[in-house]
Formats: sequence, structure tokens, C-alpha cells
Amino acid sequence: MPFDTPSSLHTPAHPDTVRALEERAFNAWPARQSVLQGGWVFRLSGGFTKRANSVNAIEAGASFSGVRAAAEVLYARHGLPPVFRMSPLAPAQADQELADAGYTHFDPSLVMASAGLDAARAHAGVQIDATPSATWLDGFAAANGVRAQYHAMHHGMVHAIALPCAFASLRDGAGQTIGFGLAVLERGSIGLYDIVVEPAFRGQGHGRALVGALLQWGRDAGAVSAYLQVRAVNEVARRLYAGLGFTEVYGYHYRIPPLKS
Repeated sequence: MPFDTPSSLHTPAHPDTVRALEERAFNAWPARQSVLQGGWVFRLSGGFTKRANSVNAIEAGASFSGVRAAAEVLYARHGLPPVFRMSPLAPAQADQELADAGYTHFDPSLVMASAGLDAARAHAGVQIDATPSATWLDGFAAANGVRAQYHAMHHGMVHAIALPCAFASLRDGAGQTIGFGLAVLERGSIGLYDIVVEPAFRGQGHGRALVGALLQWGRDAGAVSAYLQVRAVNEVARRLYAGLGFTEVYGYHYRIPPLKS
């Protein structure tokens, strides 16, 4: 399924495009528990990662009435802060209400998509497996800075992905694993998650090799489009993805609660 991929965020994406990408992202990184309320979903996963522990709109313009109060009660019950992820599906008044309540704007990010897979390239140094080995899980978690106390939660979330996946490992000429990546296929599109290369090996084209190999896996599996999420401040990654044919579709940010005195 090709996506509407406007060339800049000055051209708003159609709500149907946003919803399709949001649904795929929720499915690709499943929360341990989810609670639905009036066009919103409260995702809970023991505090590991914001995207799996946040409140998200799942219907365009869903009413925010009572949502903040319900979220604050629910997350407190689970010993977690009520974090809100604000995509274009959330009404403007929701963001304003949170700002007025002292919630801080945090971690602006972009969803980028490619309507084709022209950058797909197999690479001899990239191994792709259909299931994650214990070594891959530990290496992937470590490369992404996941603290040891969250490894069991992280590994469980990866194993909980119900859709076809590609678990990529990039090795250098000496056989050392220097990069990892995860791709998830759904409804003709491949989502790229946590593409990471060891710091000492960055800037040498390894990220491009990982992405190209994962896109090739997706093409071979029948995908015709791709998407990813990237922090707005990560200009290096944004340039890499733009060079591979990805364009900005929409942005999102988080609202985190005020610190208690």
C-alpha cells in the first residue's frame, strides 16, 4: 500500500494516512497491556519505552474530555507517569489542555515514509533471520542502550510481535557484529525500527547497508512501501533516510507530566 508522502510538514498528511501508519506502528511495537477509551488507547508496558507506555489518539479528532483524568488515575495505579504522545490524530485542544496543566513538550519526532523501495539492496555483510536469537536480542538491546533491568521486558516485547519480522545483524570484515536493525511487515508496508550501528563504525555507510538489506527483505516479501520514526534532532539519520527516498509525512511529540515538588 503506497502512502501519501508530502514533501514537507507544511503539507498536512491525510488523516487516513496518519491512522494507517499509527496502526502499523502500534502493531509493530506491541504494548504489554492496552486500554481503549473513546478514540484513545492507553498503552502500558512497565515503563519501558515511551511509545509502549503512553496515551495515543487512534481516531482523528477524538474528544479529549475526561481522557487526561482517566489516564492519570490508570497510570498511577500501575506506578507510571501519564505520558501523552501527540500525533496529528489528537485534537489541538488536547495539546493545549496538557500544556495548561503543566505537561512539558518533549522529544519531537518525525514519521517518514517511502512510496517505493528503490533503495532496496542486499548486502553480503547483513544477515537477516526470521526469529531473534538470544545473542541478537542481547546485542540489539545493548546497542540501543537498554538497561539490563529492562532486558527481560524488551525481549518479551520483541517476541510478542505477531507480524512477519526481519532481525538484521551487520558484521564487519572480521566477523564482528557492529549493527542491528528490525523490520516488521504489515499490509504491504515495511516498518523500520531501531537501526543502530556501533559508535566507532558510524559514518561509513553501515546504516545505509542495514536499511537497504531490510528493504530488500521487505520487497522479497511483497512490500511496496516503507516507513520509520526518527527523532527530529537526529539530523544525520534524517539525511540518511532522505537520501534513501524517505520523506516527512507528519510529526509527533510527547507531553510528560510536571515534576512533583
